Amino acid sequence: MGRLDGKVALITGGARGMGASHAKLFVKEGAKVVITDVLADEGEKTAETLGDHCIFLKHNVTSEDEWKHVVEKTEEHFGPINILVNNAGIVIQEPLESLSLENYKKVIEINQVGVFLGMKSVIPSMKKTERCSIVNISSISGMVGQPMTLAYNASKFAVRGMTKSAAVELGSLGIRVNSIHPGIIKTPMTQTPELEAVLEQMLQGIPLGRTAEPEEVSKLCLYLASDESSYSSGSEFIIDGGMIAG
Repeated sequence: MGRLDGKVALITGGARGMGASHAKLFVKEGAKVVITDVLADEGEKTAETLGDHCIFLKHNVTSEDEWKHVVEKTEEHFGPINILVNNAGIVIQEPLESLSLENYKKVIEINQVGVFLGMKSVIPSMKKTERCSIVNISSISGMVGQPMTLAYNASKFAVRGMTKSAAVELGSLGIRVNSIHPGIIKTPMTQTPELEAVLEQMLQGIPLGRTAEPEEVSKLCLYLASDESSYSSGSEFIIDGGMIAG
């Protein structure tokens, strides 16, 4: 038996990187999975590789109407949603002095408002089933401050707080809510020329001496999505190689 047998999962930002890794592991463990993203071509290819238990839907997480559509299509295809992984996110590296309001709002809209809309939108569907779990992907940037990424820090601290508030409110409905706080993970978002020098410097402060593979985060996500974590809610789970331990 798989650890997610009989469960329906919705994963945002699932076209590539961590989201695609989560989807692959969830399908392997028995879940029926809907991945969403604005990257339609990559999303379709990812879903195709995962077989009949995975479909792709194009989705802008900042749109409440698109969230409603995605939830409806998920129910039509697989049934009520047991698991939501709010994984979609972006980072803009820019000094505070020159950070534009436009770029600040862009990060907040995707990373923070997208999570809010996701949690809100799946509640009616989750109320139709049982043993539900929402996993919000935050970051160590939601635990400690870092330079050049003020908007990202703001959004990820917000996700941490929103997770706790939602966990308190939704617990009586049988919906658990937790946040994951990754450190440096090998994904397309972190492997850019703009971040290369910064990440190389940050690598020196990781006690385990390396960055993480997406699959390592996926295993933690699987645990929180499964009934194995049935008494965990409102908590943050850090996976950073010991980076912020010192």
